[in-house]
Amino acid sequence: MSKESESAPDRVTPKSAGDDVASGPVQWRTADEVMRLSRLGSFHQCRLSFMRILTRRMQRDKWQLSHREFSIDSTGVGYAVYSMQGPDRTYSLVAFAHDLPDELRSDRVIATAWDATFALFDGIPTQQDIERLQNNVPVQEAGRVSPTELTLSRANRSVRLWEHVVSELAAGRQPDTKLIDSVGYLMRTTAVYGSGKFGASDRAEISSRDEFDAPFQAEMLTVYLIRTFVRDLVQHMANCRGGTAAATLSPEIARRLGIGNSTGLGMAPFLINHPQLFNNWIVVREEAIMRVRNQPSATADQSQCFLDLLDRSIQSFDLWHSEHPLQAEKISALQNDIRLLRQQARTQDFTHAYPWNALYEWATDHVGTEAQECLASLMLEPYADLVDGLDLCMSSPDSGIFRIDGSMSVGALSDMIQENYSWALSIDWSEPGNAARAWYVSEEKLEPRLGERFEEPIADYEQPLAPARDIAALYEAIKNVQADKLTAEFLMEQPAHRYAVRRVQLCAKAPYAEIRDNTISSELIPFDMLRCKLSFFGATHFDPRSDRWLRICLYANAPYPEELADGDADTWVYPTLYAVT
Repeated sequence: MSKESESAPDRVTPKSAGDDVASGPVQWRTADEVMRLSRLGSFHQCRLSFMRILTRRMQRDKWQLSHREFSIDSTGVGYAVYSMQGPDRTYSLVAFAHDLPDELRSDRVIATAWDATFALFDGIPTQQDIERLQNNVPVQEAGRVSPTELTLSRANRSVRLWEHVVSELAAGRQPDTKLIDSVGYLMRTTAVYGSGKFGASDRAEISSRDEFDAPFQAEMLTVYLIRTFVRDLVQHMANCRGGTAAATLSPEIARRLGIGNSTGLGMAPFLINHPQLFNNWIVVREEAIMRVRNQPSATADQSQCFLDLLDRSIQSFDLWHSEHPLQAEKISALQNDIRLLRQQARTQDFTHAYPWNALYEWATDHVGTEAQECLASLMLEPYADLVDGLDLCMSSPDSGIFRIDGSMSVGALSDMIQENYSWALSIDWSEPGNAARAWYVSEEKLEPRLGERFEEPIADYEQPLAPARDIAALYEAIKNVQADKLTAEFLMEQPAHRYAVRRVQLCAKAPYAEIRDNTISSELIPFDMLRCKLSFFGATHFDPRSDRWLRICLYANAPYPEELADGDADTWVYPTLYAVT
């Protein structure tokens, strides 16, 4: 299906989006409310999550899977090729399985060996392509892929669950569903690289393709196919061990298995380094929330859809566990709050008086931020017609660098800072705790790291990931500059402020581009940044292992490729309802 033939909305902008529902009771939530890390770090998946965008598209366009190769021996070593064919193109996962000793298995980015490694190939690979990839993909960063590859990835087994599933199937039994639900996945990825990294195709080369119009679709397709490969690999290993006595993994149980992911600080700077793109993600989500809150009534089907998925969410949250004290406290509060929300929703009159807005306003007064953001996501579910087309507005079509407007007066620049960065100006930057951290890039893996400025010799290597501090410094620098002086003249004299000026001017046009918190404070909780981004991917069951890295689950309960035609390609993220207490 071409872009021209799709019924797509115009790009969402602050001016155009608000006009659509001018007669409704609410507009977008303010950036000062939404863009705080305490709220961003409480986001949940929704209809606009990138995984769900992909599965809906694959079902709609009748994508088909071909098992092209599965050459893996009884020790679990070899390779496989899975091709997914869409209306116009085919993409192939080339997977390499390895016999990894337990002592080499690590979630850390500095690992040098993995249970499985992968590349997403643009088309159908030849034997020559496979041999080339076999020499490069298993060593990951130490190798080199080509523009024919769209992603590079690797994964490790969940040792406890892997062995349990293999041994049970080999003995002719199905695995324990309680254990499966407690872990959630047989393998977890530790990286899914794309967008030109290590020689892979740059996103600019594929962004014009319909199937990649929404963000991170190549990466989401990679993980989706990895999940299929992992299911087949665990069955293969059980068959090798158990022979004819081995059982076939039940499709219902297999569907409960997702793909885990370990994500560290390498992902956090993305939200700061891509302000226009980040703005678009938030704008689209806020537009969707506003559209639903402005519905004057809901049909019986719409309200029942919401109530059903609310019950299924409660079940999912009851399976969500974390040993991290901050996350455990948030989960406990959410489990209580979501039940209060269910009680209120069951008494809600959905037939008039803007019921969704009434429910949201009740939530702001009675439950915490986690439950508020859960409600914000859930209320979108009955409204595919209002929400789903907005996914075409989530990319950033202008890939060029934002050009500084040097003709702007310093006075106008100062006014712009006061209007949009008063929160940054209110911070006492002379207080050591407000500048306690510094972002830098590690020499070993070229990955972002966060260090203690006053305890480690890292200040000279600091990355520009503290916009609040830098813009406050810009404001101080222009305080005594003549108001009618051109910004270009000021920057000729003080070029160190170019980054801050560019950011101020860009964010004035992109109201949700900036995290309105101090990203170098001693109080910073970095996993809030990770969770925000991962919620847009569609991740669930966030499990911080420290304040700097966490584990998540992707695609749990999703239909496998052979189930897409008749399966639930949309609300699969909510587990099947077994019992609600």
